[in-house]
Amino acid sequence: MSDDEPERQPHKFSEGQGLDEDYEEFTLDPEALTADPSQVDPVDTRVIADLLDERNIPKDRVDVESLLEVGLSYMEINRFEEATETFERAAQFADDDSLEEQESWTNKGVAHAELEEWDEAIGAYQEALRIDDDSEHAASAETNLAYALHESGRTEQALEHAEKAVEIDPRFPQAWYNRGFFLVERGLLEDAVTAFDNAIRLGMRNAEVLEEKARALDELGREDEAEEAAERAEEIRKEAEQEMVREHADGDAGTGGAGDMGGGRVGGDDLDLGGL
Repeated sequence: MSDDEPERQPHKFSEGQGLDEDYEEFTLDPEALTADPSQVDPVDTRVIADLLDERNIPKDRVDVESLLEVGLSYMEINRFEEATETFERAAQFADDDSLEEQESWTNKGVAHAELEEWDEAIGAYQEALRIDDDSEHAASAETNLAYALHESGRTEQALEHAEKAVEIDPRFPQAWYNRGFFLVERGLLEDAVTAFDNAIRLGMRNAEVLEEKARALDELGREDEAEEAAERAEEIRKEAEQEMVREHADGDAGTGGAGDMGGGRVGGDDLDLGGL
């Protein structure tokens, strides 16, 4: 390399935790789109824009579901800006006011939230709820909207939307968790404990929900129960750390040189933010 040529910067790879066993390869080459995968980076947002230009491809020929899969794969490898663009494009090509359009807006909101772009996240969730405030995706939009409103300092509105999420889907554990969190903030501790218990009963058995339950119990003066919940939360954290160490060790043992990195799938139709 000559002195006049700029120094090439090293490529920055994702710091993700690898791929799940059920990882499914994704492609940007559905029937409606023709591109040589050997010539195109399958997660290049500029290629998506070129392939899906409305001036060239009719709306009814675009595979919106494949676009959603690409957006989810971007999320899995922490490329959130590309995810927002992909979900927006999915919403653009989905049928007007369809479930696919609503799902696209909901996931776009989550991607903005990962970037802490709260106003953009709020706008995306509100657009999703404008389409249908009682659909299978509405509870996710409501609870994630509550999260974004809280992070932007609008706590009273946050509780209102957390309540709506529970009303739409009473079996949605994340909605119960967020409701409990906001109830603690308002000093409604007994109701908060009930909300956390519902989240746990519905399958949300992580350290965060137990820690928040312990906080509420402690403020209620129920020290023994609070201590028990806090101890269980610590056990879960240690178990998770040990599992990560084992997975890392297994990954190192199975590596025979430089490995390939790809995008994994996020489970479920919608992305849901973690706890507050």
